[in-house]
Formats: sequence, C-alpha cells, structure tokens
Amino acid sequence: MKLVVTFSRKKGNEPIIATVVKETGVLINVERARIDSSEGEVLIDVPEESCALIRDRMEALGASARPLERTILFDEHECVDCGACIGICSQNVFSFDPDWRLIVKEERCVLCGRCQQACPHHALSLLV
Repeated sequence: MKLVVTFSRKKGNEPIIATVVKETGVLINVERARIDSSEGEVLIDVPEESCALIRDRMEALGASARPLERTILFDEHECVDCGACIGICSQNVFSFDPDWRLIVKEERCVLCGRCQQACPHHALSLLV
C-alpha cells in the first residue's frame, strides 16, 4: 500500500524513514521524494498488513501520513489512445490491450506527472 508522508524540517533533520524501518523491521520502498530545506513529501510503498503500524510511527515522529488510494483520473472519453503516456512513463503504468485501447495500472504510479504533461487531450489528471 502506498502512503504519502509529509513533514517539516523545522524540527530538524531526523531520519524519519530510517528510524521507522529500524524500530518496526518493516522494509519501506521510497518511490518518490521531494525534499527541500523546509519541508518534504515522500511517496512510500509498504506491505498492506503493516500500513497502520508505519503510519502510526511516522505520525509519532512528527510527520503526517495518509494512504494513497487513487493516483490517476483517466477520462476514457477524452483519450484517443495515442500512446504518448506509454512512451513517457518509466513505471509502466500504461499499455495497450489487444484492441489498441489504453490500459491504466494505477497501482504502479509514483505521481511524477509526466503522463499528464504528455497527454495531448488532457485525458489524465493526478489525484494528489
């Protein structure tokens, strides 16, 4: 399950993710991170059975963590199945079915936004 973790660096540069991994023993896959001098947002993937534990520990360390249930809004009526999103996506979120219709595998998305920028018909929107 994916969690979006946000934190402020005003409290210092404590290694929140490393601390949670060490304390819980649960391996965390960091899929995307945007961190600057004042704040950060990290998209992590954790085993579903450990999601509540990880969320609680992140929050105890001063971060906020929320499950990411949806990533992409796909407007099938606006899509012309051009494949622009397929070529730009490094996570293999998009593919064609045997009839050359676009297939979206949302669970692979890391919210990079490249597909949204590449779509000439604006058929894709990120749900952040």
